[in-house]
Amino acid sequence: MHKLLDTSYHVETPEAIDLTAQLAGPVPRILAYTLDFTLRAVILGLVLIVLAFLGEAGWGIYFILMFIFEWFYPVLFEVLRQGQTPGKKAMEIAVVNDDLTPVTWSTSLIRNLLRAADMLPACYVLGLFAMCSTRHFQRMGDLAAGSVVVHRRVTKKQGNELPEVTAYPPPVALTLEDQVALTGYAQRHGQLSTGRKQELAEILQDVTQKKGPDAVMYLQGVGNWLLGNRK
Repeated sequence: MHKLLDTSYHVETPEAIDLTAQLAGPVPRILAYTLDFTLRAVILGLVLIVLAFLGEAGWGIYFILMFIFEWFYPVLFEVLRQGQTPGKKAMEIAVVNDDLTPVTWSTSLIRNLLRAADMLPACYVLGLFAMCSTRHFQRMGDLAAGSVVVHRRVTKKQGNELPEVTAYPPPVALTLEDQVALTGYAQRHGQLSTGRKQELAEILQDVTQKKGPDAVMYLQGVGNWLLGNRK
């Protein structure tokens, strides 16, 4: 069966409030890790230059600092900086608990200590395999700690902007539920990826007889028509 591209992550709170986030896949996470690794390497390199003048004592201090940087750098940033290390902030992603609440000390400690397992057998192969195999892109540390990594983009206020396409009347009589779905599809055009918009539009291919960008523009046009935007 065709697997949908949807990366939306939904949680219902005890107060019956639905929360939604977009999961971060392996690519932005790898890039974020690379940025953090580079930053740590640069800082430790500068520290090593200074401590080298202290001889064996300097090397001892350096190895202690290296241990602290390796294991507590991500924990401190994730807990104190809203789930974002500098690398994650640059990639606009963040670690949160799997109920979408801010990451806690215990969660961050567990997921980062278990990086030792994700590194196996080398270069995070096991962690990458776990991310690609699990529904929510969770590595071993995430599964054990109950955390997920989500996108945290600064969204621009879009108001009620609608897609600039020609309005079309519905090809068939629509139920109220159908009308709500189509108007919502048009109103969310700025929030959905191109692939996701096409994927949703092609669900109605048997009705619209359209595929790809044509299907997207047609359904957006129907949504516009239903919303009264009949240019």
